Amino acid sequence: MSPSPPAAAPAPALAAAPRWPLILLRAAATAVALLALLQVESAGSFLNGAFDALAAHAHTATALAAAVLVQLAAAVLVRWPGRGPLRPLGAAAGLAAAVVGQIGAGYGRALGVHVVLGTLLVSGVLFALVDAWRLPLPARAGHPAKDGADGEGEGDGGGRLPRPGGPLEVAQ
Repeated sequence: MSPSPPAAAPAPALAAAPRWPLILLRAAATAVALLALLQVESAGSFLNGAFDALAAHAHTATALAAAVLVQLAAAVLVRWPGRGPLRPLGAAAGLAAAVVGQIGAGYGRALGVHVVLGTLLVSGVLFALVDAWRLPLPARAGHPAKDGADGEGEGDGGGRLPRPGGPLEVAQ
């Protein structure tokens, strides 16, 4: 009989992920969505003949670009140090690139590109918004989540955000 291999040492427990990066991501994604809605409204007003809406459209584009940069920074913080998924970071980077292209197409008066990219951009903004709000908040420090009738356990995986492809539990 051969000797059994030595037991592996238990992995050190990870500290709970901070909550504030995800809250910041949710707030930024919500602000981006609201600004995108204002963009659609001002574009529609301009196309209906209210030519002064073009100035509001330009100013809102600047605010939208700033909000997307905040969303990108928040997505970086969700990933590092929050140990969250990479998906929000990719979405925010894609939105940042699309906003830069959209502003360039608008000022360049390439309206065919501007309208199509605007439609795609609003769709991407809404997908990023839903994704930000679907990520579960890590447990607060000192307030473990309850996952059983006995009240014991850490129902959220110890405060870590789930990785893509892992099991997703739905609270009932």
